[in-house]
Amino acid sequence: MISFFRGALFVLLLISSLWADEAQKGIPILCYHRFGDQVNDEMTIKNSTFKKQLAWLKDHNYTVIPLERAVNYLKKLEITIPEKSVVITVDDGHRSVYTDMEPIVREYQIPVTLFIYPSAISNAKYAMTWEQLRELEATNLFVVQSHTYWHPNFKKEKKRLPKEEYDRFVTMQLGDAIKKLETKTGHKVEYLAWAFGVVDDDLKMRAKELGYSAAFTIERRYATQADSMMLLPRFMIVEQFGVKVFEDIVSGRAKR
Repeated sequence: MISFFRGALFVLLLISSLWADEAQKGIPILCYHRFGDQVNDEMTIKNSTFKKQLAWLKDHNYTVIPLERAVNYLKKLEITIPEKSVVITVDDGHRSVYTDMEPIVREYQIPVTLFIYPSAISNAKYAMTWEQLRELEATNLFVVQSHTYWHPNFKKEKKRLPKEEYDRFVTMQLGDAIKKLETKTGHKVEYLAWAFGVVDDDLKMRAKELGYSAAFTIERRYATQADSMMLLPRFMIVEQFGVKVFEDIVSGRAKR
């Protein structure tokens, strides 16, 4: 019996040691928007640049892990992740994800999370269709999550609308987005990217009440186990960074 308790104590100490080491490890979560052969706006990154970035990750032994695995790690539901882990996300649902990004993702076989606001899908000229999103998910490389219903600026809407109307608006933007996306994709939607990165304490509480288990904003730092699950940071990646700044971001050398 004594040897059993000694063995159990050893296992507990080992797990505690692992958690202590892992708690210091952050994860760079990257946020992209649009892709193309040419840069037509500040949110577009060249296909060639994106390929160079993925090649750099591969050459330097980074592992692109699914967002779900990163979230489980940050929640301490998973003890460990690869030493050099990185997460790739894309906001908005622009058609270039289907036409330009997908072939590159398929070439490198990396997981990508798409944060989608459903009002644009199969409606806006710049956006993908529901069929295209289903095709992307069928590759088992892409997964769709929520970016509110139509990408509002909650800060502006809170000033503009009476309180009760604003409360209904928040419920629609956060809750109806889940319902629509789950109906169209056939899978659970529980992660949210805050539109414009705008969030406050009330919105964090409402998101959790409406079924989100993690939410993401834009902030130039690693996500760690010390962060609020409703306010996880991501690095915005744009063409002007090139490959050098990208390397600094992923390796932790970038300035905030």
